[in-house]
Amino acid sequence: MARSVRLIFSGSVVAAGLLATPAMAQDASANVQRVEITGSSIKRATAETASPIQLIGREELLKSGKATVAEYLQTLTVDGAGSLPTGFGNGFAAGSTAISLRGLGATSTLVLLNGRRMAPFARADDGQKSFTDLSTVPMQIVERIEILKDGASSTYGADAIAGVVNIILRKDFEGLQVKADTGASRYSDAKQNKASVSFGKGNLDNDRYNFVFNAEYQQADKLKNSDRASRGHIGHGDLRPYGFPIGTQFASGYINGTNNATASPVGLLRDPKTTNYVALPGCASLTSASQTGANGGCVWYADQFRDMQPEIESLNLYSRGTFQINENTQAYVEAGYSKRDTSFTLVPPSVTPTVAFPPNAANPLGFINYGNLNIMSAAHPQNPYGAPIRIRYTAFDVGPSTRSANNEFNRFVIGVKGSAMGWDYDTGFTHSESKLHLDYSNMLNMKVVAAALGDPTSKYFPYYIGAQANKNPASLYAAMVTNATSDSTTKLNVIDFKASRELWALPGGNMGLAVGAEHRQEKLSNPSLKGSEDGSINSSYVAAFGDTKVSAIYAEVLAPVIKNVELSAAVRYDKYDNFNSTTPKVGAKWTPVKSFALRGTYTEGFRAPGPAEGSAQSQSTGTSTVADPIRCPGGKTPAAGGATSTDCAIPVAAVKVGDPKLQPETSKGYTLGVVWDVLADTGITLDGWKIKRSNEINPLPYNEAAALPTAIRNDNNLVQNGVVIPNSGTLVLTQAPYRNSSFTEISGVDLDIKQRLRLGAYGKAQLGLTWTHVASWKRHESATTVYQFAGTHGNCDTSNCAGTPKDKINLTGTWDIGDWNFNGIVNYRAKMKNILFEGNTCASNLANGQPGTTDCQIASFTTLDLSTRYNFSKQLTLFASMNNVLDKIAPLDPLTYGGMSYNPMDATGAIGRYVKVGLNYKFF
Repeated sequence: MARSVRLIFSGSVVAAGLLATPAMAQDASANVQRVEITGSSIKRATAETASPIQLIGREELLKSGKATVAEYLQTLTVDGAGSLPTGFGNGFAAGSTAISLRGLGATSTLVLLNGRRMAPFARADDGQKSFTDLSTVPMQIVERIEILKDGASSTYGADAIAGVVNIILRKDFEGLQVKADTGASRYSDAKQNKASVSFGKGNLDNDRYNFVFNAEYQQADKLKNSDRASRGHIGHGDLRPYGFPIGTQFASGYINGTNNATASPVGLLRDPKTTNYVALPGCASLTSASQTGANGGCVWYADQFRDMQPEIESLNLYSRGTFQINENTQAYVEAGYSKRDTSFTLVPPSVTPTVAFPPNAANPLGFINYGNLNIMSAAHPQNPYGAPIRIRYTAFDVGPSTRSANNEFNRFVIGVKGSAMGWDYDTGFTHSESKLHLDYSNMLNMKVVAAALGDPTSKYFPYYIGAQANKNPASLYAAMVTNATSDSTTKLNVIDFKASRELWALPGGNMGLAVGAEHRQEKLSNPSLKGSEDGSINSSYVAAFGDTKVSAIYAEVLAPVIKNVELSAAVRYDKYDNFNSTTPKVGAKWTPVKSFALRGTYTEGFRAPGPAEGSAQSQSTGTSTVADPIRCPGGKTPAAGGATSTDCAIPVAAVKVGDPKLQPETSKGYTLGVVWDVLADTGITLDGWKIKRSNEINPLPYNEAAALPTAIRNDNNLVQNGVVIPNSGTLVLTQAPYRNSSFTEISGVDLDIKQRLRLGAYGKAQLGLTWTHVASWKRHESATTVYQFAGTHGNCDTSNCAGTPKDKINLTGTWDIGDWNFNGIVNYRAKMKNILFEGNTCASNLANGQPGTTDCQIASFTTLDLSTRYNFSKQLTLFASMNNVLDKIAPLDPLTYGGMSYNPMDATGAIGRYVKVGLNYKFF
């Protein structure tokens, strides 16, 4: 079989960059190194697999100009909604990064480091989804990345429903080299600095040992949304210049109508006779918007404070020692440490929030609506009404809140590998731990707030608000303002053993067998912010706790039954504390001629309920934008009697509580593809795929939760024909319990094309195209309710609302001539309908009721990245890169909450053109 066919079998359009020799039109089967492939424990040549695997070599990774492994992986076409970008600083898992294969969420994507698991990030995304933080992986020492696109629960167990990302670090490096780079945007901000040193000593053949050490330091400046004020809609909360109503999701301080107002920096007081809110004076001195709404108020927008990108400082350390004990035995030890500190600025706190927490004797309902309880006393100097009154106030005098997330990750592996009695074996012990310290500044002690506003006998009374806040003594702020902290830990201990050997000869070659066993223990302790357990601070309760033990055995066979046909099969049995799972996988590959092959796989997978989902001690409160089914029936036209356009796209909080009765998710996956060397220098792979994930663990969809009769609402009820409609006030809070819902079924096509160009005296070049098409992405919530998300802005319930584009394309080109290398990447994301699911009304409307984006769509987005490298000498290499060369502006996206008026996955179009320069020096 031609080596090119075997390479293309791996599903890679970049495999040539991984190898030192040309890939095309060479029959080098006798010389191909036999290595272990992700998703299999049998050693075989990289191309000999029925599963589609995308290989990314270290050169391609380093030439991309991306700062981290996560940034690079999130540009790939296989990544989808639910991944966590660096700029998503207002999310539950702020400070982390993750990849979401096929848009099924980070929790259905298994990430491995050198083929073994890592402890998950110590806080679940959306308060639900456990995932591996890619920020802990050092980029400079990566040897290659293997992405298995069809699941591998039969080998690795839970969480591989959407696929596996195996990051393999260098194990045999010799020498000493340093690398440093610096970068900035075209606006001379968002600066990044990075430096690394790699040292390796010893040759296994000659010295019988090798030691590798790598240290990597990164620093990145924060970037504020206000720093992009000149970049059209980017970073703007105020979309009125584009025709939108005043009440978009990043706006506050306006008055909607009778008994309906949002938190204001000057303070809004409710007239006890008319129930109308009236603003205190001084608006112009406090808000950059300085405009009132049609009903008055003091309008302000989150971009006055909120960051676009966090401030980051990180350190990654990695070392590995390998020792050749004898000809057949090798011992190894790995140690890794990562420390990543991020800081993200948000808005000042509201003194009138609604917070949720576990029900207790004092509050059996489990929530407090401070908008109704924090009353300004009749004796307060700023109260002109002579009676206790409600207020709506955002404490600009306290200042913006900063979310600091300090994560420390460590990992230790010790193992032995070798051969004995015809078997190749590998066994080891892995300990991994993640420690997360959260510190939220400028939080409020709500008991002090209540006393300072409403109790004339309190030593803190009166609390002057708005323009008169300068009258407050320091002692008040010392008592009222606090830092809310939380310390979370995840621990993972694994003992594993695997062995493989060749058995008897078959017509196509020797049969292969692999067996393995594993026992692991996972612990999570994620307490909520201090004070949130009973509503004492202005934050809802978010916590998760769990302790899981898993024992597993698995086996795999590889059978070249005849010369051109290879069959493979694997099965794994996992035993958990309260359930067990058996997951099989089968594959087939037929190569009728050396330039063409057919391949296919069938795999089953599962995901156990995570601690945030399956523990009664776990609870979280998330927020998503919905159309209030009472105040905006049909999702487009506000109801009569007091509703406004804001009710047609209102952020609603939903409480999610863990349920020990939840069952595991299960999945079935199918792939069918062709591999074809069309010409000597042209290779194509085409793979169709389908995944059905059943018994899903999902919260009740937010739009359905909003319609529950138990939803909490303010008392500004609609008045129609003089009749007050009960329980029709502004939506505040609802419940979205976890449940095993029906199933999600997705399908699509992956196309990889690789073209090599022979340029003679002008060097060599290679072009590549990777295209992922999502044909369908359906969630069957019940027998009668089905949500189609393909090509829409959904799924917003369990992702950062980044949407599900039907098409993503990467077009790559690389040219080597002499000591120069030039590299280019075009990244394309298709347009999306600006609807929450297929058949729904437009999710974002203008003030006149028309669709808020052209044709109710989020426009497609295309960027060009370029890089170059010059080998100045054998020791010194200079390099430079430019991301978003054409300085494309990310399309307007008023729905997403991950970025202000742009999609978080289009962040490069928000930041603008970005340039990096650097050098690499090899001492020896």
